[in-house]
Amino acid sequence: MTRWQEPVAQNNLADIFGTLRRHPDVEAPNLQAWDATDRLLLEAAAEGLNPDTRLTVIGDRYGALTLGALGALGVQRVRVHEDLITGERALRNNAAAVGLAAADPGAVAATGFEQLPLGEELLSGADLVLLQLPRTLAELEEIAAAVARYAAPDVVLLAGGRIKHMSLGMNAVLARHFETVQPQLARQKSRIIRASGARQTEAPEWSPAVERLAELDLDVAAHGAVFAGAKLDIGTRFLLTFLPEMPQARHAIDLGCGTGILSAMYARQNPASRVTATDRSAAAVASARATARANGLEERITTLQDDAMSTLPAGSAELVLLNPPFHLGASVHAGAGIKLFEAAARVLAPGGELWTVFNRHLQYLPALERLVGPTTVRGGNPKFTVAVSTRRP
Repeated sequence: MTRWQEPVAQNNLADIFGTLRRHPDVEAPNLQAWDATDRLLLEAAAEGLNPDTRLTVIGDRYGALTLGALGALGVQRVRVHEDLITGERALRNNAAAVGLAAADPGAVAATGFEQLPLGEELLSGADLVLLQLPRTLAELEEIAAAVARYAAPDVVLLAGGRIKHMSLGMNAVLARHFETVQPQLARQKSRIIRASGARQTEAPEWSPAVERLAELDLDVAAHGAVFAGAKLDIGTRFLLTFLPEMPQARHAIDLGCGTGILSAMYARQNPASRVTATDRSAAAVASARATARANGLEERITTLQDDAMSTLPAGSAELVLLNPPFHLGASVHAGAGIKLFEAAARVLAPGGELWTVFNRHLQYLPALERLVGPTTVRGGNPKFTVAVSTRRP
């Protein structure tokens, strides 16, 4: 047994996990900042770890893997990629809580970790990669291709997830990029897949999928982590039927923009409007930017990765378009929508409008009325409601 596996390391891990919070993401008693997969991945990593291991962490939701490696396993430096800006900020907050100085993303000396986009700088020379498995095969394909391309030839990828969210398709994706793919024994409803023998090919770098949506006459680009991929989700489709009724705003915002379909369609119909497409997901923002470029709209659409428009001035928009999520990770939770309603109320100018589409079973109308202002139902179908809320003076 190495010193990285001694009981004291496990005690340190429990201490670290006990301090973790999700903030600035939604917090609630039934939502926690780590799960059994984080512990399983760290325990598996400890078997071959030493202080000089070049470690990369991907998908660390709130910092459990990064801070566990630094605080309990003796790693000196971690490169980490989190798609969500809420995860990036939570990691920095949690680092301060466990005694690492709060710092900007690049201040490695103070914190021991560096937050980087998915790509060569994140993975170059990595000996070990810890991955919280994503929900979609498309995102896993993008990650696995990057690891195989940029990491050390003898890199080991430990990919973990909750069993109920795993599929045999994940093994197949990893097998396209690694010679050996070995599912490990399950524990606490989690499982790790060990992949090694990277297939380092000369194939072109991964690029987002682009599909032509004939019904909209629009080219849509999608990175793997984006909800619905390059398809048109049915909520957005329904909201778009109300596009002719929406006001022409000086500044319109597509909040939770995903691939940028709403931004592109609104900008096309309202050429005098300035449009901001914003999302907490880096993959979504990159997709929206690529969608705007593919349709010749890049001069009229600004993209912004942000947490619920936190960097936009109050009263700076006349229109917000919103198709809010009703999942937080794997949990169904109304908190995500409520947070975005509150954000829209702050950023809308008095008299500005929030157009929202949501599943009919969600009781959002009282919250919209309370948080934003007078709310009317503009339309509905068997699955969705479209509501318009006017910002109070």
